[in-house]
Amino acid sequence: MDISALSVLLVWATVTALVIALVAFAVDLSRQVDRRAAPAFTGATSVMAPRRAAAIGMSTTWLATGLLTGAVVLRGIAAGRTPWSNMYEFTLVGTCAALLAFVLLGLRRDVRFLGTFVAGTGALFLVLAVNAFYTPATGLFPALQSYWLVVHVGVAVGAAGIFTVSFLIASLQLLRDSRDHDGPITGRRAWRWLDNVPITTALESLSFRLNAIGFVAWTFTLIGGAIWAESAWGRYWGWDPKEVWTFIIWVVYAAYLHARTTRGWTGRKAAWFVLVGYACVVFNFTFVNLVINGKHSYSGLTAG
Repeated sequence: MDISALSVLLVWATVTALVIALVAFAVDLSRQVDRRAAPAFTGATSVMAPRRAAAIGMSTTWLATGLLTGAVVLRGIAAGRTPWSNMYEFTLVGTCAALLAFVLLGLRRDVRFLGTFVAGTGALFLVLAVNAFYTPATGLFPALQSYWLVVHVGVAVGAAGIFTVSFLIASLQLLRDSRDHDGPITGRRAWRWLDNVPITTALESLSFRLNAIGFVAWTFTLIGGAIWAESAWGRYWGWDPKEVWTFIIWVVYAAYLHARTTRGWTGRKAAWFVLVGYACVVFNFTFVNLVINGKHSYSGLTAG
């Protein structure tokens, strides 16, 4: 078996581990429905009560993160370059970044309530990567043969992973807020698992902090991309579709951070802002790469 095939095998092993984690986290949520609402994040380190299913979920997620990291490394070895130059590799590395953000956050805070959604989203992204985006490991286009590929693209994909976790938290915030205040779903047994999700203000605070980190990384992505563009094409800005949407994403998250910190945009408005920002990230990653032609078209399904 060659290195590239072994990388794919590790991706499927990661999917298996994530599915196991998803089931374990889901069992944990379903068994906790008789408890009061989970505590807010009151300190740097939350006290995590021992729960067997959740412990299995966290352990399996750590395993999945290790397996996926191995898959990314082997993909890079097989290609002889950094493994983030096409859609398949972007998805692998972005999913790995999201998993890393989750497990590392879990070292300081009790985020086991989020495990079902992180594991499920990660498994979905990886299945999509292998079945829709996979390309053989090849060399680079001349314009990509730069150390900026390591820095600019690597930071961008890492930021996307952080934005993914924040998006999931904001989605839970909206669900819990609707369950608590909107009549149509209040009291339904199917929604009782939300009692084990932290209160909406705690979710919003955690989402805000993650978005602030992601925004800083995305700012560097925007600046680094401009510098690389000047080196490769002789101009810092050329209104290429990818450049435009990278800037749009920056503006949306900048507006979100500004509105929340200075204009008092909290609650549902803030959560919807996060969802809009992540929708722009997904649009930039999919539609802009696959449909719109531009100087960044090589970042689609082929790398060389």
